[in-house]
Amino acid sequence: MSTTSLKCNLLVATLQLKTASTYEKNLSTLISIVNNSRADLILAPELALTNFDYEHFEEVAIFYKVALSQLLTLISDKILVLTLTKKENNNFYNQAVVIHNHQIIYRQNKYKLFTLGDELKYFTAGEEESVLPFTVNGITYGLLICFELRFKALWKRLEGVDVVLIPARWGKTRKKHLETLSQALAIMNQSFVIVSNSADDDMARSSSIISPWGEIILNDTLEVLEEKIHLKEVKKVRRMIRMK
Repeated sequence: MSTTSLKCNLLVATLQLKTASTYEKNLSTLISIVNNSRADLILAPELALTNFDYEHFEEVAIFYKVALSQLLTLISDKILVLTLTKKENNNFYNQAVVIHNHQIIYRQNKYKLFTLGDELKYFTAGEEESVLPFTVNGITYGLLICFELRFKALWKRLEGVDVVLIPARWGKTRKKHLETLSQALAIMNQSFVIVSNSADDDMARSSSIISPWGEIILNDTLEVLEEKIHLKEVKKVRRMIRMK
């Protein structure tokens, strides 16, 4: 797959949010960020609106529709990427959605569930075949949800994309793993990697923007990390070091 980007520069905002006491507060925070950001692309942490609230899973699933209704009305020319808990046929999925021009233009259910976090007890896994590149405005993207970052077979499925998006709730004790794997993915796939991780006390933070050359922009003190990325860097690195 070759880079076919129509837009050379993309202002990216990756979020590093603490979970508030209610779903509504989290949604209000996200909406405020969207309204005040000039970014072309905004990436939120995994389940940023509800967390893994297993005790209230039915309420979480109902909030999926509430949140999407407001976000679909709000998002026009920007791209917003987040994950939500969706109930379908009595199964619960951790679903990533990409919103653009008031539509969900891409969905992907989490395939690799994190056993240490009891995800297998509550969520149904998606399909490996659904981990696919998708294109918005001529830029090709791939998406890995948190734990999926650890699996090289999934890296292979996204080979050749311009940008890999990683919404995460990655624990503090494995902070180095998140940072090392994200950088390695950028270098290996010669693509930009954007990580958005939770800022809760037990989480790693480490939201970052990583270039195809492996250069990292990271600041654990910020709620919103913004940077303009230049898509021509993808072609430049791939021409310089040919992997095939």
